[in-house]
Amino acid sequence: MITVTDAVFEQMVATALDSLPAEFAALIENVAVLIEHGPGPRGLLGLYEGIPLTSRTSNYAGVLPDRITIYQRAICAICDTEADVVEQVRRTVIHEVGHYFGISDERLRELGW
Repeated sequence: MITVTDAVFEQMVATALDSLPAEFAALIENVAVLIEHGPGPRGLLGLYEGIPLTSRTSNYAGVLPDRITIYQRAICAICDTEADVVEQVRRTVIHEVGHYFGISDERLRELGW
């Protein structure tokens, strides 16, 4: 397990979000990305909560933002180096954004995320 400061971890998440392809980033709306500095639910590195784009209808309006939560301690617990944390944060952010776009866990695993 490696320890990184909250500020460094937050910057890693911001960098991962900034690295999303522009055509996908432009489609992301009404999503709050949160960082939980604790361990989070057992077995999870991140969590998407909301209504995926593929499930939204014309009635989708006036709703609270979807949430993507990234669990800092859970990620750090499986990493040995800061570079490992950077890569795992990137993978986790992409995985959770994939859920926003309606991609299942099974398909994300097939795609390597």
